[in-house]
Amino acid sequence: MAKAFFRLQKFLRRTQFLLFFLTAAYLMAGSLLLLQRTRLVIQQGSRGTSANQAPPVPDGMAGVGIVDPRTLQNPRPSPRPPVGSEAAQEPALDQRHGPRWLVSRNSELRQLRRRWFHRFISDQEPMQTAGFKAMQHPAEHKGTYVGCFSDDSRERTLKGAVFYDLRKMTVSHCQEACAERAYTYAGLAYGAECYCGNRLPAAASKPEECNSECKGEKGSVCGGVNRLSVYRVEELRAGARRRRNVIYRGCFRAPENLTDTFPASLIQPNLTVEMCSEFCSKKEFPLAVIRGRECYCGYPTGRFSLHDGADGLLCSGTHNAEGKYCLVYQTPVQDTRCTDRKFLTTKSKVFVALSSFPGAGNTWARHLIEHATGYYTGSYYFDGALYNKGFKGEKDHWRSRRTICVKTHESGKTEIEMFDSAILLIRNPYKSLMAEFNRKYAGHLGYATDRNWKSKEWPDFVNSYASWWASHVLDWLKFGKRLLVIHYEDLKQSLIPKLKEMVEFLNMTVTEDRLLCVENNRDGNFKRSGARQKDFEPFTQEMKDLINRYILTVDEALRGRNFTGLPREYVPR
Repeated sequence: MAKAFFRLQKFLRRTQFLLFFLTAAYLMAGSLLLLQRTRLVIQQGSRGTSANQAPPVPDGMAGVGIVDPRTLQNPRPSPRPPVGSEAAQEPALDQRHGPRWLVSRNSELRQLRRRWFHRFISDQEPMQTAGFKAMQHPAEHKGTYVGCFSDDSRERTLKGAVFYDLRKMTVSHCQEACAERAYTYAGLAYGAECYCGNRLPAAASKPEECNSECKGEKGSVCGGVNRLSVYRVEELRAGARRRRNVIYRGCFRAPENLTDTFPASLIQPNLTVEMCSEFCSKKEFPLAVIRGRECYCGYPTGRFSLHDGADGLLCSGTHNAEGKYCLVYQTPVQDTRCTDRKFLTTKSKVFVALSSFPGAGNTWARHLIEHATGYYTGSYYFDGALYNKGFKGEKDHWRSRRTICVKTHESGKTEIEMFDSAILLIRNPYKSLMAEFNRKYAGHLGYATDRNWKSKEWPDFVNSYASWWASHVLDWLKFGKRLLVIHYEDLKQSLIPKLKEMVEFLNMTVTEDRLLCVENNRDGNFKRSGARQKDFEPFTQEMKDLINRYILTVDEALRGRNFTGLPREYVPR
């Protein structure tokens, strides 16, 4: 018996030692692997951009969760020379690996998805309701807290302007945004959404139902699920910089029955534009219409679309004695008839791409499509700046089929054939190259400096990206299964007809009033403020010759597939 016990004890000692040895080996192997991966990421970052070439990072992008801060703007695939183009055979234009500052596309996407996943998990952690019961509304919020109110996406409680900041929303930020636009109330929901308005329902919800913490301010409540934390911001008006920028829309023929066309009206002796705009703003209408001493408020509709303007002289007193014409002004109030959006309730059977070369207006097209259809668009990339400003499809996996279409800048047979159909958005390469260069060095809304334009990076950029502009279109024409070609310039000039084409291609039906609402909100949040004029021509004659060859190649390929050729303004410059 003693001998058997001794053998068992000896065996256990050996097993214990073996387990200890295996554990130590496992930990050492894990440490070595971690060091190796860390070194790889650092090497890739150092190959991407030298320290003195790193573009500035916008404030709104800080901490989005991407390893290399120089790649905070959404990653772009490396450009490839167009197939069949003579210019593409030049050794200098073999851009398979792209410019030297570009980081590996696959590495970027892996890092983005990994960091997105961790952030997504952290965002989904359940909130501790007990902790929110003790939350106090901070004293630095100048507005008066009114209470918690219910909110429904189909019938908004506050029907004025809408703002999103899914990372930095605070109570003060929402209050100031609404006060600047002359609204009385500011309401916050889901911790990141801000709504403005001038009227509230009589009944409030239970205070504890507003239990979402503000994304940009720990310890503060920003509404909840279908709940608004509402503040009265009238006290802020005196000190805030009001944005009462009433915009003159023009002179138009008055509809036959003004009272049927416009929901609200006012008759006032000595009526002024400011008086009418103030009245319509309080009534939460985006249009103020003046005919003599009569003021009308409403929306653009089929009966009053604002498409056929008249000579301004016809609205003057001497020419408008019969009151056939009226003056129209845009108030600071946002047209919210088309701002509600959601994910598809069932998975889409058709996988649709919204494809374009970078800088061709893809984000703007997504804004138009989302507001026209009421459904979110997805993205092949995870761009934190776009997500934070309301493009919620950015955080949805691009293959989920819960979005109406998916943004992509990819080209190549494999990447294209993944999609059943595609809207191919094409823009003048001169404008596209400049827009993408601005984005790379100054974000979605900024401008590259003159120093950037005059550096050696700009010629390298043009030589590389001009070929990619052409190859992108040629690849989609060659491998795309079902295409709708939209030219950016045509969309800008004839928005509603072209948007109708896109919506019909997506197999959706929308009302005319919704399309008019989209037209009224056409710019969105990612439009650069005007075209900054430069004191020099950024394109040399050599660059123009190169780009013009690519333009002719693409134009010929489009006509060969029975599509409309490129607009005349493209060729040649």
